[in-house]
Parts: sequence; structure tokens; C-alpha cells
Amino acid sequence: MKGLLRRACVLAAALVAVPLTPSLAASGALSSGAPSSEGRGSAAPQEPGTSVLRTITSGGRERTYQLHLPDGYDPAKSWPLIVAYHGRGNTGAGTEAFSRLSTLPAVVAYPNGVVGTGDGDRQAWQGAPYAAAGVDDIAFTGDLLDSLESRLCVDTRRVYATGKSNGAGFTGLLACRMADRFAAVAPVAGAFYPGTGEDCDPERPVPVIDFHGTGDTTIPYQGDEDRGLPAIPEWVAGWAQRDRCATRLPDEVAEPDITTRRWTGCAGGTEVTHVAVTDGGHTWPGADGYSGGGCTTQTIKAHEVIWDFFRGHRLPRDKH
Repeated sequence: MKGLLRRACVLAAALVAVPLTPSLAASGALSSGAPSSEGRGSAAPQEPGTSVLRTITSGGRERTYQLHLPDGYDPAKSWPLIVAYHGRGNTGAGTEAFSRLSTLPAVVAYPNGVVGTGDGDRQAWQGAPYAAAGVDDIAFTGDLLDSLESRLCVDTRRVYATGKSNGAGFTGLLACRMADRFAAVAPVAGAFYPGTGEDCDPERPVPVIDFHGTGDTTIPYQGDEDRGLPAIPEWVAGWAQRDRCATRLPDEVAEPDITTRRWTGCAGGTEVTHVAVTDGGHTWPGADGYSGGGCTTQTIKAHEVIWDFFRGHRLPRDKH
């Protein structure tokens, strides 16, 4: 088994890209029947297939984000939108580089956080103890969605959030406070500090898929009481309870290193899924390059699993 695990994982190595699977490529824009944003028919702000750094003003502060338009972007068709939040000290462009999210048939925005107080030059997100004081990233996210939906043809029922580490923790806060805007969330190696979940009372059940390595030494899988970090299985089970899930299915083990735990029969047709990577580090499964310390599994590609989960969930029609 240890030999199999070594083959499934790599330590901070550059990886060869794998072509997008047909099942992923087939589920992008919808030509009809999708609730389009006000940007329908507007000229694309950049060439399809490209990523460009852009700015908006939020809370009196200039904020930036990396915007990727998928190949074949057509402003006459409605496209899903994924917002991906970087980890502490990383950038939107850095997350785009390793995550392979920009290979998906969706518009992807990679926003940049604000440098935390006394934290050197490391950008971070609201809810963490090292986040910049007085910065409202929830409001920024709302402003970002408004801006993107006004300029692009976005299916407002198919807006999703994912992130790594500190950014993943922030997606937990988004699920709590912006359940009316995000159809589902997918945290990876999440840093779920108390500030990301206090008084969490979402206005609707939120589908969640969570990824975490059992060998993560940065954000330990079993939690860190001194830092207020919960054990990851307990955090996920909390969402299953919040979503009023009726059934926890038997764990599914995919050799050599992936264990998937699922809850079904949840309120509003939602579901909760946890993907544990045995001996996995503080990394993005299937990353194309360095995504954090420790072992990076190649048994699964997080962007593919995330997309399969996202495309099964939409906001209820009464939200838009």
C-alpha cells in the first residue's frame, strides 16, 4: 500500500496536463431556458480563452481579480460562473496556474484578497485571524458578482464558489451568508477558523463538497484546538446537519488513497460530500504544479470532481 501511495502522490512537482474529459466539455453554456444576467448580448470584455487582470471598486477600495473566459464564450448564451479564492499569501493568478479550473466550460473569476494587518505582503480573506481589519470581503464578493453579471452572460442559477486553504475557509462563510447567490461551494484544504462559521444560518440548504488531505500539517485533518480549527470530518458533518440530510452512505474507497463520504436525502435536493486524501498534504488534488506542502494525489483531479458536483446543483428558481 505504501508503494501505491507514493505513486499516487508527488511532492511539489510539475505535472503533465490531462485533456479535458468529454463529460466535462459537454456541460457549459446553455442556449435557452437558462436565466441570463443583464450582460446577455454584451460584447465580451476580452477574447474567449484568455485570462486578464481586472479591477473594480468595493468599499472605497480598488480590488483586483483575474477573469478567465472559456473557449467558445458566446454572449448570446448563458454560462456558469465559478469564483475561486486563493490561499493566504497566494494570488488569483497563482491559483489559476495550478487548479486547472480554467479548463472547465465556465467563466472563472479569481479575486485577490487584501494584505492582512502585520502580515507582510500576504493577501488573505475575511474570517481568518490574520485577515485585514475592516475589510468586508462578503460585500466585495457581492460587488464582484454584480459587476460580472452586468458585463457577461451568466446563468444566475449556476454561480459557484471554490477556494484553497484560507480561500476555502472563506467559501464556508459565503455558504453561511450568501446562500442566495451561490448554488454550491467546494472548499479544498479549508482553514475553517471560527470567523468563517460563527452564527451560520443560511437562508437555504447549501450543497457542499469538501476535499482535505489526512496528512495536511498546515491545516490538520483532525483540527487544531489552539487555533480554533475544527476536525474536518466534524466540519463536514455540521453541514450535513445544517442541510438536514437524512442518510449518510457507506464510505467509498478508491484505491490507493481516496475515501469519499456522502450524505443524501438533504433538504432542497442538496447533498454533502467529503473527499479525504490518505496522507495527502496541504495541496490541491491533481494540481499541475506546486499548490502547497506535502503529498499531491493524482488519483483524482479536483477540478473535474468539483465540476461534476457543481453541474448537478442550481439555485432554486425563487431566488432569481
